[in-house]
Amino acid sequence: MILAKAPRPGEVKTRLAPALGPAGAARLAERLLRRTIRTASVSGLGAVEVCASPAPDDPAWLRLSWPPELAWSEQSGGDLGARMATVAQRVLASGANLLLLGMDCPELEAHHLQTAAAQLSGTDAALIPSLDGGYVLLGLRRFHPALFGGVPWSTSAVCAITRERLRALGWSWREQCPLADLDEPADLERLPQTIRSQLAIG
Repeated sequence: MILAKAPRPGEVKTRLAPALGPAGAARLAERLLRRTIRTASVSGLGAVEVCASPAPDDPAWLRLSWPPELAWSEQSGGDLGARMATVAQRVLASGANLLLLGMDCPELEAHHLQTAAAQLSGTDAALIPSLDGGYVLLGLRRFHPALFGGVPWSTSAVCAITRERLRALGWSWREQCPLADLDEPADLERLPQTIRSQLAIG
């Protein structure tokens, strides 16, 4: 499940606008999303769904071409935690395990997803932390709202709080090495040249 915002100038990756301009930030957001979709698809782990904001029938999405096998849904209201909780509860209630990720980590590869899926065969949750203190991926095979409520999203405390919540629930979890996501202009300089080339970053 990929939580994604439509690549509309001035509404997505706004913290990168000082370096790339609003239109450049939107183009980069589209490239990041396409890369994330491709990574999820080639992992071979099952259905790939984009949980979109705004709704999938918005012109911002319809003007672009997407893989025909991709599933789409609309994000619910509320803060990021509420939107993630809605998705997690729906998917886990169906009996499927969940890998929940955003569109901001160009370092995420299929083997990371495959490792997280394998970890879920023996644990309740799987995490890939981000270098800024958040997380790139949250894998779950059971649901609890405590993982999503009252978390100060977009801060360096997110992953640490999530670990605390998992510990308080008595759940087991595994982690992979942290990866860099792409939020601030300084993050652009950290990207390997191969990824910069793929994303057409000068």
